[in-house]
Amino acid sequence: MTDASPGKDQQHPLYNRDRPLIDSLLSQEPTDYNLAEFARLRMRYQGFPGARDIQQTLDRVLLTWGLTEAELYEKTREIHNFAKIYKSRGKKEEQDWN
Repeated sequence: MTDASPGKDQQHPLYNRDRPLIDSLLSQEPTDYNLAEFARLRMRYQGFPGARDIQQTLDRVLLTWGLTEAELYEKTREIHNFAKIYKSRGKKEEQDWN
């Protein structure tokens, strides 16, 4: 269990898995898949009391791709409405939003 006391940053349980992916987004183009991944990760870390380095990198990706947060979410809503970005890894469709 993480310490949730005020003023103390927490370690996100998916930090080690997400860090390399977030770093790679900085050098990639904003394809439909990358936009969907970026939006998913942006929501995961938004408001999280810790992982400040990840939050800063996500801000840099937004700037690098020339998007506002509103534009990012608008684009990804369109992507999810018209395309199946995430392929099922088995019988049960799995989504990893948090």
